[in-house]
Amino acid sequence: MTLAYRPLGHSGLQVSELALGTVTFGREASEADSRLILDRFLDAGGNLVDTANVYGVSEDILGRVLRGRRSRVLLATKVGQPVGGPNGEGVSRRHIHEAIDSSLRRLDTDWIDLYHIHCWDPATPLEETLSTLNDLVRTGKVRYLGVSNFAGWQLAKAIGVAARAGWEPIVSLTPQYSLVERGVERELLPACRSEGVAVLPWSPLGGGILTGKYGPGPDLPADTRATGWTNNTASMLRRLQDERNHVIADVVKQVAGDTGHSPAQVALNWLLHRDGVTAPILGARTVAQLEDNLGAAGWSLDPEHVTSLDDASQIALGYPYDWDASYGIRQGSKPDRAFEPERTAP
Repeated sequence: MTLAYRPLGHSGLQVSELALGTVTFGREASEADSRLILDRFLDAGGNLVDTANVYGVSEDILGRVLRGRRSRVLLATKVGQPVGGPNGEGVSRRHIHEAIDSSLRRLDTDWIDLYHIHCWDPATPLEETLSTLNDLVRTGKVRYLGVSNFAGWQLAKAIGVAARAGWEPIVSLTPQYSLVERGVERELLPACRSEGVAVLPWSPLGGGILTGKYGPGPDLPADTRATGWTNNTASMLRRLQDERNHVIADVVKQVAGDTGHSPAQVALNWLLHRDGVTAPILGARTVAQLEDNLGAAGWSLDPEHVTSLDDASQIALGYPYDWDASYGIRQGSKPDRAFEPERTAP
């Protein structure tokens, strides 16, 4: 099986339909295992590798394991999360310049293919941030720009400010998106489809709850994120306390039994075929996990299975989206009065 390729939003770049996240490198996977994971990903045709300057030693490990084959990889990293000091967070001009030089040094490369703002910075004018990122593209340190963990209005504002100034555009968004976290469907996913922005979901397996390894009881399997006290342990334990997540995971397991695929493959396949999604980011701790996840590509769920997963994980869109679905222009709806009881004339 070889991964297919998709355009990175409205750019000319082609990325593999599954990306490799490396937050596990040096945290949950040794450097030797990290090299094996990267090897298998590249062998499968993968080319988009994601990291961040706050992922511990991930950038350092990538710099070493990519030597001699940097040209095979589209390398993405991020800036914005705190790294120490009063000016060591956010996306000010000063911090961006310090962060990009540090990332380039750790990654042992001359350029970053995709540079993401890790999250919204309320303290820095957007013009300062975007003009600085535009300069990085002009000098060749960065090829393309993206954002991560933005709200809908923040993404729209960034797109508009860049377009008005004639600066490099935002070509990708990295949001949390899975069967257990569908909030992106309210505003972000429609905005990305409208503006031609690539969507690169992180945590596509809900931190692991969609893999089938967790049950609803208090007993937790050993050697998992819920028991290993990693950076994801607290969020994993919160997910396990939500009964809705267990209901969704049960439906995933039922579909897996019907299709002969693993629960992880089913959950990833559902996400891989959502309209607007470009490449879910896989976060593997072992080669075996990566191998299983790669099996999500190359096939499609039957419509009835998609419907089962959609129904089990459905979220309320809320106002104004639910109103628009019923009463919006071109929705074919009738006004409320059409549903009032028929009145008899006196």
